[in-house]
Amino acid sequence: MNNDFQAVITATIARAPEWIRQELLSKEKATRPRAGEALAAMIAEALQQNDRDTSER
Repeated sequence: MNNDFQAVITATIARAPEWIRQELLSKEKATRPRAGEALAAMIAEALQQNDRDTSER
């Protein structure tokens, strides 16, 4: 993984909403997948935006 991707992913996780953090820590197995999917979508969008920004340079 290149450093640019790592930085984007780290920044996205850092700004994840509190509900995602709480649901990822939940002991209820049914709760965690929703949070994981939401976080994955946030990361995917951030990576796509980074790719668009990089291609515009």
